[in-house]
Amino acid sequence: MVSVVNVRPYAERDAARWNEFVFACRSATFFHRIEWRAIMEGVFHHRTHYLLAERDGQIVAVLPLAEVKSRLFGHALTSLPFAVYGGVAGDDPEAVAALEAAAEAAARKAGVQHLEYRNLTERHADWPRQELYVTFRKEILPDEEANMLAIPRKQRAMVRKGIKNGLLSTVDSNADRFFALYSDNVLRHGTPALSKKFFETLLAVFGKDCEILTVTTADGRLLSSVLSFYFREEILPYYAGDDMAARDLAANDFKYWELMRHACARGCRIFDYGRSKIGTGPYHFKKNWGFEPMPLSYEYRLFKRDAVPQNNPMNPKYRAFIALWRKLPIGVANRLGPVIVRNLG
Repeated sequence: MVSVVNVRPYAERDAARWNEFVFACRSATFFHRIEWRAIMEGVFHHRTHYLLAERDGQIVAVLPLAEVKSRLFGHALTSLPFAVYGGVAGDDPEAVAALEAAAEAAARKAGVQHLEYRNLTERHADWPRQELYVTFRKEILPDEEANMLAIPRKQRAMVRKGIKNGLLSTVDSNADRFFALYSDNVLRHGTPALSKKFFETLLAVFGKDCEILTVTTADGRLLSSVLSFYFREEILPYYAGDDMAARDLAANDFKYWELMRHACARGCRIFDYGRSKIGTGPYHFKKNWGFEPMPLSYEYRLFKRDAVPQNNPMNPKYRAFIALWRKLPIGVANRLGPVIVRNLG
């Protein structure tokens, strides 16, 4: 007798089973963890549509979705806003198809303009897609010196420069120093900052699986900081910020080397350098570390629009906004930023 796949909305009683499945599923990522649901609702005030598929009473696939509705940026159902990876997690083809059918029904019922899956790999070759992003992932070797030698020569020299400059790294217990560097950094780039509350929530919710590493000079001057996630045997440096002096002192190279050392000591086997836009400074920085870009398959089901949305700083229509934003006092930018960025996802 063939067992039947049952798709239904997530219920609070499913929390432990959901995460147990995510940690065991090969196609799941850190962003499939159930804790993101409360963050989407509590911090960003987005309505969520989390779905799961069961077979014989066991979860065999999950799909986290959040609805973003904005007069400026449109109305979407996305898996998942503020995440670089998403889509269905599951290896049961029938369950995956059933979840995607349920997601399309939810999208039509909500009246969204499009449904977006932020897949690591291609699922729908015939769907419109966003060709802007790549990710960078590489093995962490068990030996510290082997990891140093795996860094290409010119970039390795920058790491050694940071060491020679007497830079120090510390794991922070709160988001204060990180947020000071992060908010100043994004303002210089002309983009709105996420709220400090968001980063404090990440630290509180994910505990040992979320960590901030900050680099200073020997006398304590803040230079660079990064907030990272840990998932299974992977580390994902995810949000970062730096001071204007960081580049000359090689603080960013030193920061990622220290992070790699730290991850190695924690038993991580994969360094996920994260998403970058093709051709940008961060893209070239990661390539210079010996990481090869891997295209991300951001796939779209369009309902009330004719093309994939371009709500990103590469869009020429945002140039004037970016130029204006750079001129704001940081206190004003930090108050206004979260209101705007919550609708971008």
